[in-house]
Amino acid sequence: MTPDEYARLDGLALADLVRRGQVTPSELVEIAIGAVEALNPRLNAVVIQAFDQARARAREPLTGPFAGVPFLAKDLGLEWQGLPVRQGARYFQGYVPARDAELAARWRKAGAVPVGRTNSPEFGLSVATEPKIHGIARNPWDLERTPGGSTGGGAAAVAARIVPIAHANDGGGSIRIPASHSNLFGLKVTRGRTPVGPAFGELWNGHAVNHALTRTVRDSAALLDATAGPSPGDPYAAPEKPPSYLAEIATPPKALRIAANWTAPKSYGVDPEVAAAVQEAAKLLAELGHRVEEARPLYDHQALEEGHTLVVAGNIAADIVECTAFLGRSPKPDDLEPETWDLIRFGETLSANTFERARRSLHRQGRLLGAFFETCDVYLSPVVPVPPSRHGETTVERIGHFICFTCPWNATGQPACSVPFGWTKDGLPIGIQLVGRFGDEATLLKLAAQIEAARQWVERRPAISL
Repeated sequence: MTPDEYARLDGLALADLVRRGQVTPSELVEIAIGAVEALNPRLNAVVIQAFDQARARAREPLTGPFAGVPFLAKDLGLEWQGLPVRQGARYFQGYVPARDAELAARWRKAGAVPVGRTNSPEFGLSVATEPKIHGIARNPWDLERTPGGSTGGGAAAVAARIVPIAHANDGGGSIRIPASHSNLFGLKVTRGRTPVGPAFGELWNGHAVNHALTRTVRDSAALLDATAGPSPGDPYAAPEKPPSYLAEIATPPKALRIAANWTAPKSYGVDPEVAAAVQEAAKLLAELGHRVEEARPLYDHQALEEGHTLVVAGNIAADIVECTAFLGRSPKPDDLEPETWDLIRFGETLSANTFERARRSLHRQGRLLGAFFETCDVYLSPVVPVPPSRHGETTVERIGHFICFTCPWNATGQPACSVPFGWTKDGLPIGIQLVGRFGDEATLLKLAAQIEAARQWVERRPAISL
């Protein structure tokens, strides 16, 4: 197999070649390693290399839907035995997990082969990937632009064809925003759909979930087939899933009621090129037979934004207490970035009463947002109000603007995805967001696959690519 052949195939296609004996896992791993060595000096997408471990795993008997397929784990979460993880922070230097998280065990059973970890901001707290410990991750579509965050390194690596799939998680938009900025498909699954144990029962009070960034819808669907479902001791689980998400996307969806909106909440603005992409998507969906009407949910975005901030601050402060016991030392001033320390100090000031009132406020907004889906099957909106920003432009003060379309669905726990769709005049990708009812990833995947067939986004490669 040549690198160009590898770059043209998604994960399922590569695994099929492995099953048919036309390529070996070791050959695929060597191509992925060569891609890291060739492209990463310009992208800074891969920050922890696991080449020796990958070569050893590729020699093992591998089974599953992604047997022998190289992938990259994010430097945040997904504890994989023997694979170092830093959480994007100096504080975790030297930490190597001694066990698999349940989700890692399911990726392992699916046959995937990790070749390293991808760049992530400290604790996933930014929508740009520019951590002090690892430096700036660059977008292969334009090296002066961010691939987004917090799964920015994963997005850059998949877009550049280093691997076909990268692990990702999303607590406010961290799967969908990098997908939008990188011409990738990114599904934020329903709360409780994929496991976060055994270390946790939920992440950020259920706002954060794990899944992946992929180039094709079918890779995302097949991976969800392999990883979805509760594990023993989970405090709750998502509604029952269909027998196979991959089988679901084999047929187009029925005619859907789709509410479309390209106006941001509060006084946040939307770039005209982003709004135009959503409008064009609404037109395409109507042409595909869906009933599309302009509509937007009514809720208190200010209350949701404030509640989300309190939840994140409280959880990060609690994380540091637990990490101090777990790692056996308290963080020193230079172990964490100033913005993280600010959030920790704020979280430490929160009383139980304040935290609980924030949760109740979020639940009230969730009721309003959930009721909106009694009038529609899917909600269409921008993912990010603006195209990929230049490095250094994503300040703490601007994060609320960047996540204004994505964060509400973390609070409600509903599934939402970023689907590649438009392009700026400068050739930068623009994704559209589809949001579904709680537990209904199947409809989103079917609709995304229908758009994929119409738009053929996977054929377009960035300037920096294998």
